[in-house]
Amino acid sequence: MAKLFITCAVTGAETTRAQCPALPITPAEIAAEAKRAYDAGASILHLHVRRDDGTPTQDKAVFADAIARIGAACPMLIETTTGGAVGMSDDERLQPVELSPKLASLDCGSVNFGDDILPNSLPQMRAYARRMKAAGTKPTLECFDLGHVHNARMLISEGLLEPPYHFSFVLGVPGAVPADMRTLLAMIDALPSGAIWSGIGIGRGSAFMNPATALLVGNPRVGFEDNIYLRKGVKADSNAQLVERVVRFIRELGHEPATVDETKKILGLS
Repeated sequence: MAKLFITCAVTGAETTRAQCPALPITPAEIAAEAKRAYDAGASILHLHVRRDDGTPTQDKAVFADAIARIGAACPMLIETTTGGAVGMSDDERLQPVELSPKLASLDCGSVNFGDDILPNSLPQMRAYARRMKAAGTKPTLECFDLGHVHNARMLISEGLLEPPYHFSFVLGVPGAVPADMRTLLAMIDALPSGAIWSGIGIGRGSAFMNPATALLVGNPRVGFEDNIYLRKGVKADSNAQLVERVVRFIRELGHEPATVDETKKILGLS
């Protein structure tokens, strides 16, 4: 039996309230939704925040408010985004790292994101890794393509990352690699020895990635950032429903969702 940790991305930067009426926007709403996801079995919260009008922001003060409210509601590990949203500067994207979160995402290469481009050059990646290291924050190495895994391995060889290395494979983004078994296995095969990995499926890709990640003893991520549907034509009423479904996948395969303390141990966190 393996312990698999579940990450929940309750808000994201792109999903809108018009698309998903249950989308949490304010720090109070995000904290309440985090508690529901935690009660359902998630141990990590992937955190984006919004302005009151629903537009994405990397404002450190809004992150601080949300983090305080989440901490009062439940003991989830918080993984702040540094991906932010398309068009943001590096200084904007890195603001949450100034709060020294336990975890933060580090995008490991540029990617076509629908009609847009999310730029992440090697110099940018090195700068983000150094900022996280100085803050005592563990990077989650987000990989949207096979080459991104090798980019991360370059950072490892340069001494910018500390083990255990946590990779997060993001499959199904329009303009990037598809969410299918051949692609997922190739990315797993490219990992450095002993690395930990999580699986993320975007949109329809979640229907493949959630069960496939559990089947291959990876760590699933779910949430409204990635997918808002329980099944075709049926929207989820909360992120907790998406967590509950992946918990069922994990248990059907003879494993168990990891607690927060177990997740800390897996990731080498104090």
